[in-house]
Amino acid sequence: MAKILTITNQKGGVGKTTTAVNLAASLAATRKRVLMIDLDPQGNATMGSGADKHQLETSVYELLTDQASAEEAILSDLSVKYDLIGANGDLTAAEVELLQLPRREFRLKMALLPVMDRYDFILIDNPPSLNLLTVNALSASHGVIIPMQCEYYALEGISALVGTIDKINQRLNPKLKIEGILRTMFDPRMSLTKDVSDHLVEYFGDKVYRTVIPRNVRLAEAPSHGMPALQYDKNSRGALAYLALAGELIRRTEQELASEDLATEQED
Repeated sequence: MAKILTITNQKGGVGKTTTAVNLAASLAATRKRVLMIDLDPQGNATMGSGADKHQLETSVYELLTDQASAEEAILSDLSVKYDLIGANGDLTAAEVELLQLPRREFRLKMALLPVMDRYDFILIDNPPSLNLLTVNALSASHGVIIPMQCEYYALEGISALVGTIDKINQRLNPKLKIEGILRTMFDPRMSLTKDVSDHLVEYFGDKVYRTVIPRNVRLAEAPSHGMPALQYDKNSRGALAYLALAGELIRRTEQELASEDLATEQED
């Protein structure tokens, strides 16, 4: 059964799509079965995965509006090693159409049920805003990965996002939790970076990933070539950082499963 993770932050330019694409590629490199879903009408994660958003025959728009099944929407013949449900500008219309549909907050969750057993991880990339698309992602997910830069404005934004996650947890998805806080575009030479990083660890504790994503030219160049950094330059600092993040995520997931198994045995 797949673990579904939403990658989101209501602040733009913090590395959401970069994280989605590169974490998907890194998990796939460890032989995990991965599906990435692009829920952003800009379609950047789609393009960064080597698919042409303008040529999609079936996208997440059709999936959410019952015009296609997950099986029909999945692209599995890309050069990247993970599967993709892509997005383009059509998705903008879905935000309006979803308002008229039953169980509008759960469209994505219901659509993914038939393919859950095919994957180990399903990653969802989101637009930099809280709308019905993001609510669908959060309602379908087990956890949230929050990429953020270590700057003071980011601290304000993350407190608002935590409040949103709490509300979704209470009203729509009791399983939802913060999976981890990921420090992106990290520059240890800046004192502000260290100060904000220390605040994060103080507040969130072990929710903050030990892995940090550095500022890296190759990481920034890779999307223009339609590929993850691991495919573009596997020895770059950015690619290696996301491989480390994938390892950390896998270890955490295995520890959680072991704890759940132990709790079940104790109950029996």
